[in-house]
Amino acid sequence: MVRSSQATSFTFSSSPYFDDRGSHGTAQPITERVNPHSRPIVSYYFPKGVGAQHYGEHHPMKPHRLTLTNTLVMGYGLDKQIHNWYSPRAATQAELEAYHDHDYIEFLSRVTPHNQGEMKQMIDRFNCVEDCPIFADMYDFCKMYAGASLAAARKLCAGTTDIAINWSGGLHHAKKAEASGFCYVNDIVLAILELLRYHPRVLYIDIDIHHGDGVEFAFYHTDRVMTVSFHKYTGDFFPGTGKLDDNGTGLGKHFCLNVPLKDGIDDQMYLTIFKTVIEETVNAFRPSAIVLQCGADSLGCDRLGAFNLSIAAHGECVNFVRKFNVPLLVLGGGGYTIKNVSRCWTYETSVLVGASIPDELPMTIYDSFFRETKWKLHPPLTGHVENQNTNTSLQRVTVAIRNKLRYLQGAPSVAMQEIPPDIGAWLADEERSKDEKDEENGTALAGESRED
Repeated sequence: MVRSSQATSFTFSSSPYFDDRGSHGTAQPITERVNPHSRPIVSYYFPKGVGAQHYGEHHPMKPHRLTLTNTLVMGYGLDKQIHNWYSPRAATQAELEAYHDHDYIEFLSRVTPHNQGEMKQMIDRFNCVEDCPIFADMYDFCKMYAGASLAAARKLCAGTTDIAINWSGGLHHAKKAEASGFCYVNDIVLAILELLRYHPRVLYIDIDIHHGDGVEFAFYHTDRVMTVSFHKYTGDFFPGTGKLDDNGTGLGKHFCLNVPLKDGIDDQMYLTIFKTVIEETVNAFRPSAIVLQCGADSLGCDRLGAFNLSIAAHGECVNFVRKFNVPLLVLGGGGYTIKNVSRCWTYETSVLVGASIPDELPMTIYDSFFRETKWKLHPPLTGHVENQNTNTSLQRVTVAIRNKLRYLQGAPSVAMQEIPPDIGAWLADEERSKDEKDEENGTALAGESRED
C-alpha cells in the first residue's frame, strides 16, 4: 500500500460537536476551539534525547512513543502553532531532592546495569526491580523529564505562558524514597511544589487508567493541592489504591477525590462523569493553577488497559479542562500501545493550541507504525471490552463526590502559609518564623509574602 502526499490544513471552529460513529466506528471530533485572535500562549517542552531511552526489550514502557509524538506534532505543522518550543535543561540533584530523599536520589545517580549486582540490597530497598529495572542512562532520563516539568511550571509561575505541555512527564507513581510502576522520579510532585511558590491552590487531575497514588500521597495532608484521579479500581489492579472513600487527612481532609471505574467504560459514560466531577470541583476549590496528567493507557486497545475510550473522548477531557482558562500544565503518563499514545498526544496538542487537524496522518519516517490503520489519527479503539459500569454505579460515585465537595466551601480563602508537612527541603524556609526571616533580610517585611 502506497500513500499519496496530502497537504496539511488548519481550520478553527466555534461549533462543537462530537461524532462517534458507533462503538466500532471512527470518531471524527471537532471540539470547541478558542477564537484564533484570542488563543492562549502555549509552550511545548521536549528534552533532547528523551525518546531515545530504553527500559529494556520486553518492558512495556517505551520512551520511543515520545519521538513518535514529536514527529507527528511537527508533521502536522503544530510546531508553527505553538508559541514557545523548548529543549529544557535537565533537573539538578538539588531540584530532585526538593521532594525525594537524598539517599534515594544518590542511589539513582550511581546505579548502572554494570554495577547493579554490587548494589542489590539498595536496589531492593528502593524498589528498582521488575517494573522499575535498572537501565542505561536511567538517571539522565529522570533528570530530563523532571527538568522539563520544572521548566514548564516556572514558565506558568512567571505568567509568560497560559498552557505548558511536557509529554515526557506525568510519572505519577514514584514515591519520596522509592520507584514504583515504571516511575523513578515524580516530576508531577516537583512541578506542583514549584507552582505552590506562586499559586495558592493547585488542582491535580489524573486520567491515566492507573490511580495517581504517588501524587495523592505527597499532598494527602494539605488543602493547597486537590487531587482528582479517574482510574480503574478493583482492589488488585495496580497500584491497588484509590478507593472512593479515600479523602485525605488533617488539613487535607476532603481535598483528595478518587473516581473508581470498572472495565470497559465508554466515551459517553466517561465524559459525563468527568465533566460533572471536574466542573463541580473547580467551582468548589477555585484553583489558581491546574496540572493535568494525560496517561493514554485509558484508551481502548491499550496493552495494559481495559477501558473503551477513543482518542476523541480522551482529547475532549483535555479540551474541557482547557476551557477553564486557568494556568495549565499538561503532562503525559502511562500508555503502552505506542502508536495510539502518539496519536492521542498529538491530537491533544492540537486541541490545546486551538487547531483542527485532518484525520489523515502526515507522512513521516515512521509511516510503517500506522499502516495497519491506514494512517488515521482516529482509529477505531472502542467496544473491545465489555462495559461493566452502569449508570447506577456511576451515579453513586458522582453523588458521593458531590457530598465531599460540600466541605470545600471555605477553600477559596485558604491561607497561603498552610503547606504540606514533610514535603520538601524548600519548605523549611516557609516554616521559619517572621523574626528569623527579618533578621536574614536585615529589614522588617511585615505582611509581605515570600517571593521566589
